[in-house]
Amino acid sequence: MTGPVHGTWEPAPAARWEDAFLTGNGHHGALVFGDPDDDRVIVTHHSLVRPNGTEHARPPQLAAELPALQDRLLGGDPTAADGFTDGRPLQCVQPFHPAFQVRLRRPSGDGHGYRRDVDFATGVVRAARGEFSSRVFVSRADDVIVQHVTAPARTLDVSLDHRLPGAPAALGVGHGTVLVPEGALLSLRARYPDSDRAYTGLTLVAVTGGRTTLEPPGVHIEGAQAVLLLTRVLRHTGELDVVTEGRALRDLLAGYDDLLDRHLSLHRTAYQRVTLDLAADRADRALPGSELLRRPQSPALLERLFAAGRYHLLSASGLLPPRLTGLWTGDWNTAWSGAFTTNANLNLQTASAAAAALPEVTEAHAALIHRQLPHWRDNARAIFGARGVVAPTHTDGESGCTYHFSREYPLHLWTAGADWLLKPLVDHDETRGERDPRTAAVLAEVALFYEDFLTRSDADGHLVVVPSYSPENRPANASWGAINSAMDLSAARHALCTAADHHPEHADRWRALADRLPPHRVNADGALAEWAWPGLQDSYDHRHLSHLYGVWPLDEINPYDTPDLAEAARRALALRGAENDSAHGHLHHALIAARLRDGERVARALTHVLNGDFFHASLMSAHYPKRDVYNADAAHALPAVLVEMLVQSTPDRLVLLPALSAALPTGELRGVRTRFGAELDLSWTPDSATAVLRPSRTLRVDLRTFSGTRPLDLVAGEDRVLPLEAR
Repeated sequence: MTGPVHGTWEPAPAARWEDAFLTGNGHHGALVFGDPDDDRVIVTHHSLVRPNGTEHARPPQLAAELPALQDRLLGGDPTAADGFTDGRPLQCVQPFHPAFQVRLRRPSGDGHGYRRDVDFATGVVRAARGEFSSRVFVSRADDVIVQHVTAPARTLDVSLDHRLPGAPAALGVGHGTVLVPEGALLSLRARYPDSDRAYTGLTLVAVTGGRTTLEPPGVHIEGAQAVLLLTRVLRHTGELDVVTEGRALRDLLAGYDDLLDRHLSLHRTAYQRVTLDLAADRADRALPGSELLRRPQSPALLERLFAAGRYHLLSASGLLPPRLTGLWTGDWNTAWSGAFTTNANLNLQTASAAAAALPEVTEAHAALIHRQLPHWRDNARAIFGARGVVAPTHTDGESGCTYHFSREYPLHLWTAGADWLLKPLVDHDETRGERDPRTAAVLAEVALFYEDFLTRSDADGHLVVVPSYSPENRPANASWGAINSAMDLSAARHALCTAADHHPEHADRWRALADRLPPHRVNADGALAEWAWPGLQDSYDHRHLSHLYGVWPLDEINPYDTPDLAEAARRALALRGAENDSAHGHLHHALIAARLRDGERVARALTHVLNGDFFHASLMSAHYPKRDVYNADAAHALPAVLVEMLVQSTPDRLVLLPALSAALPTGELRGVRTRFGAELDLSWTPDSATAVLRPSRTLRVDLRTFSGTRPLDLVAGEDRVLPLEAR
């Protein structure tokens, strides 16, 4: 092998759904076990959330009580926000769940040489043993799960099976099986308990040769040369017209290669835009994923996890961005409802989208925002009595209303969410050099919210963010709802200034408001304080790093423009404990350390994750060490960490090799996008480095490297080669 491996493989079928190989198109997902004798493909879809009574939940009507709460907090009552509620219990969002599994049973074969693999560049999951071969992908062109089986022996039974872990006993399930000229059409209708909502899955079974007979709830096939299955699932109310949907599947029917070609023009093009080569050992590159995971020091592992992270992130993004579990689960009891959690998790998962050239991810992220804006406006009015928008911390993808909160998690007090969710859209516009008017419009609504919300001031005339919340921490000497969290200050300042940049007609007013916000506070430990309000003490052992939002993802605090604050941020990062060893905490730590040019700290954070047994054989990750709780945070965020180690950019700055680990002495990163509109390739050895820039705009930026700072003039359409001095 002459380069990084763009796939992974295993020498045995998956025994657990967590180890099943993954494929998806951002709408449908598939978990493929790859057992030649009893193959299972679990089908998922972003729209599948189980009604739990919250589908019509609204934000609490608390605006009339807000002034009294502000008075009490400013008056020194540290627990005043504990009672700022309408008395409802904690309400979890509608939980994400799998649809069913497509099962293919055949007599046990005696073939040798089993292998299952997934090709990241094509999205095809393959399993083979002897003459048996199964290939599965989810088409980005046709929105259908494609499964092609050859040499299926003399008999093959195909069925749709809803019996997955945690499936409700009261789920109303009905099967349908009819013969069609191509073979058979299978359907499975599942109605949720106590609901008018349902979902229906359909599988068209196209048989080449042989004989197909009905064997409810599936079909029995004898003597076929090959079988092609096309599967879709649809969520609906009332009844679904199965005949019409079946006809739509039949209209798609073509040869496997034709279906794959249509898909590849979209998937492969996106996946191959950015690659990472760490000059890893060829023998390590050849290992199955489960073996490579036992070699956490190998650069081949980082190469493969980088590739897998891009692949899974792309595959999970389409109708919506990735959930806590990406687009996949094999269990109805998905942890934390399989929600979109916007106070760190979704944000970390999508962190590489702009720089690592995945606009498909950004478009899915934008789709979630724009479809929920009416609910964001409801949140602002109901809770704060304000115009504009406030984003929720948890959403199931349907409702954007804030209703998931409790005393210990007063998420309804958090006002920074809209800024963090909009930041990737702004970054995306900067990379392409064109502003999306929809993003500009939402930025204006965020600014309007702050105009109405920021009405209190301190003795020095600074505006006060009250109530204020720092996800998901609390001061050591007060309750969770507090005053002037560092994150809220950074978000308000950034939101107002960004809105001003996009709306010159309001710029003076919004910049003046931003200028009245107080500065960050440095505490007695020399660390940037999590709360800028005097007297509030820091709680250091926590998985979230909300107070360092100004370092990453913002550019507010950095070693170049604000060195003193950057040093205080570095001290705050050093004091931060890992709490419960959540994967997102370690990688969030690494992203902040990279911005602070602390390569040793980045390496330590990565080591925690690579040594902690966070990755399944599928190369999807877990939330906790020892593969506890299936979760996409680490898998999707790791590529962002590796990019930030090597390249960072703003609209007027390029930083090369800011936090390169000594454990990665040689490598090449190709295709990265900068926020000033240039595509960049970077290669390095222990003695030198070279960057090649392909700018789309003519401009001057500051170039920062380990040897110093200098201006860099770029001309649109003219490649620029930058030899860098040895370290």
